[in-house]
Amino acid sequence: MIKHILFRAAVALAVTTTAPWSIATAAEVKNIVIVHGAFADGSGWRAVSNILAKDGYKVTIVQEPLTSLADDVAATKRVLDLQDGPSVLVGHSYGGMVISDAGNADNVASLVYVAAFEPDKGESLATLAQSKPVENMRKDSIRATADGFLYLDPAAVHEAFAADLPQAEADFIARSQVFASQKLFGAEAGEPAWKKKPSFALVATEDRSINPELERSMAKRAGSKTYEVKASHVAFMSKPNEVARLIEEAAKAASK
Repeated sequence: MIKHILFRAAVALAVTTTAPWSIATAAEVKNIVIVHGAFADGSGWRAVSNILAKDGYKVTIVQEPLTSLADDVAATKRVLDLQDGPSVLVGHSYGGMVISDAGNADNVASLVYVAAFEPDKGESLATLAQSKPVENMRKDSIRATADGFLYLDPAAVHEAFAADLPQAEADFIARSQVFASQKLFGAEAGEPAWKKKPSFALVATEDRSINPELERSMAKRAGSKTYEVKASHVAFMSKPNEVARLIEEAAKAASK
């Protein structure tokens, strides 16, 4: 009888002393999952990843195949399934289409759109881009292969994609780009996660790939907490500190 009482007391003490810490830890968001856009792969996120890792976050970058929206959502969910707790899901450019769908996963705490599309149900990259086209964009900056994949004309990468990077870095993006299936551009979005989860958006004011006005209007419609930065389409490369700060804000807000 005495042993039983002592055992119950020990259990009660353990619950009392550890429960508050456990609850706080469970709510803390330390996982960051990043989804790159079309053409430039996840390697361009290294500077942002390094900043986040130094600040104690676990960063995983999805290298989606860019073969179809469904394939890319599946690749993102595959990575989300490996996380050990809630995650902030980050998307750049076309990656915004991906996270809007994959973000419906139960372990996604919030969404961050970096110079990205924030589609509503039924919208596609093509319909969104055509609603507010980029002014003075070279019509031949995107080219097609014979088998239905798209790529950036190497001569147009610096001007249309990465104007605030040194020419050498833009040239490397051109040489290392990932070709994207034409299917991506006509694929219609499903029910977006931003309708039920908090979202944040970074508008790149010097973007020549997505009209900044389109970025603003999509963010406003989604109710995203929005910041602006003077940067090209690859703001995560030219302004990594600003992008990392926004992601950390999203993580901290989701941890409260």
